[in-house]
Amino acid sequence: MQENKFNRILSFLLGASWAIVFFGALITFKLFAVLGIAIAFFATTTYLFISLFLILGLDAFAVNKQRLNEAKKQTKLLEKIYTKHTK
Repeated sequence: MQENKFNRILSFLLGASWAIVFFGALITFKLFAVLGIAIAFFATTTYLFISLFLILGLDAFAVNKQRLNEAKKQTKLLEKIYTKHTK
């Protein structure tokens, strides 16, 4: 049950993050467009760069959770093999 909640929360956060990146880039460009296209492009690119690193961090949580689950499965399997061969 905890696993399911974790996956739902992580999926929601990833989806919300992509929406924030998209609309944030649009808003950033419109805010800085008054100062010039070059400055607006630079500010938007900087915003996207930082935001994508934050999304990458969220994705790393999901990958590490999957790696932990696989390690648990492998540990159980190795314990079964060990107990079978030591008796």
